[in-house]
Amino acid sequence: MSTGGAAGRIAGLLERLLGRPLPLGIRTWDGAHAGPADGPVLVIRSRRALRRLLWQPDEIGLARAWVAGEIDVEGDLDAALTSLDDTLRKLGDRGRFTAADRAEVIRLAVVLGAVGPPLKPPPEEVVLAGDRHSKRRDRAAISHHYDVGNDFYELVLGPSMVYSCAYWADGAALEDAQRAKNELICQKLGLRSGMRLLDVGSGWGSLVLHAAEYHGVEAVGVTLSVPQAEYAKQRVADAGLSGAIEIRVQDWRDVADGPYDAIASVGMAEHLGAATWPEYADRLYGLLRPGGRLLNHQIVRSGRPRAGGLARPRRTFIDAYVFPDGELIPIGDVVGRLEAGGFEVRDVQALREHYARTLRAWVANLERGWHRAVDLAGEGRSRVWRLYMAASAISFDAARIGVDQVLAVRPHRDGRSDLPLVRPVGWSL
Repeated sequence: MSTGGAAGRIAGLLERLLGRPLPLGIRTWDGAHAGPADGPVLVIRSRRALRRLLWQPDEIGLARAWVAGEIDVEGDLDAALTSLDDTLRKLGDRGRFTAADRAEVIRLAVVLGAVGPPLKPPPEEVVLAGDRHSKRRDRAAISHHYDVGNDFYELVLGPSMVYSCAYWADGAALEDAQRAKNELICQKLGLRSGMRLLDVGSGWGSLVLHAAEYHGVEAVGVTLSVPQAEYAKQRVADAGLSGAIEIRVQDWRDVADGPYDAIASVGMAEHLGAATWPEYADRLYGLLRPGGRLLNHQIVRSGRPRAGGLARPRRTFIDAYVFPDGELIPIGDVVGRLEAGGFEVRDVQALREHYARTLRAWVANLERGWHRAVDLAGEGRSRVWRLYMAASAISFDAARIGVDQVLAVRPHRDGRSDLPLVRPVGWSL
């Protein structure tokens, strides 16, 4: 369906480039509509969105228009992003645009009044200075993502304040699924009363609180985020566990008070960068006693070649707005790098589907509390979080990314691992 106007012109060009009808509707700033009458609608609110794409015809250009509120989606965001994801991939599979294609795009931009100098990126876009993965730059990267405000994260994450994938059972609520994930980690680490636990990247303290309360450990949690640490310390005090839990603002490279009986690293290794992995594995190995266990829980990327032979863009929406300096590696590389650091890998569990479900629960929380989220963090930042979580769920569904728990042990000199011969029932899928 088309009512002409700007929407009709844009839809006509896209359909010629795609060689098929549009998968979702388009409505433009002049009130025109094109494409399907039912289902989600891509709303182009301003010619400025087209200008951004003329100067930056990639994911970053789209992201800037989204964060600035120049494009939006009406209807089911999940369905719209799935359609857009498929459409952009088909455009990529088509190969490079011809000179005739580029000329047609420019002519349309001129007709629609979208030609002009490049626009300044939204203020939510970040460019970090200094050496990549230096301590100073890592602090800045963590601050960009995590220092949005504890109230904002409470709204999105819910009472558990756990910012990693939950472990879902049928009919479970988010809070129960996050509690189950913390318990799964504690069981894999074999935690018992009197043990020392180090939580690397401890966030708002949920895992160390669970481990101390239900397994009797003495725990240290380290984070680079001051607001996270302050929040976690208050939770520890409120729970009456200040004698059992210490929360530090500290880089993992500066932890030197081993040995620990167990180490958890949950959602932290994604920030490392491939070049930092040898130091990370060596440091954690050195902090564990012989027979001590490491549970490394992290997002990984697929090791398969990209569809259509597409190269990874130089900079992505996630790089520019969400996790600056983050880097995902395949699960095989995670295992190999832990083994290179001296660990024996004993168990790998994939939780990909669990993360897609977790992200959709967070998106639902954000959408229910949208006006408060905007009051707390601003509209641009709230739009970043909504897009990144919804789009990430689709990537998990498509198996382009996954999340895995890797249980490793520092063996004794004679090779003993101190692990049970039979995989305990609690670890089962």
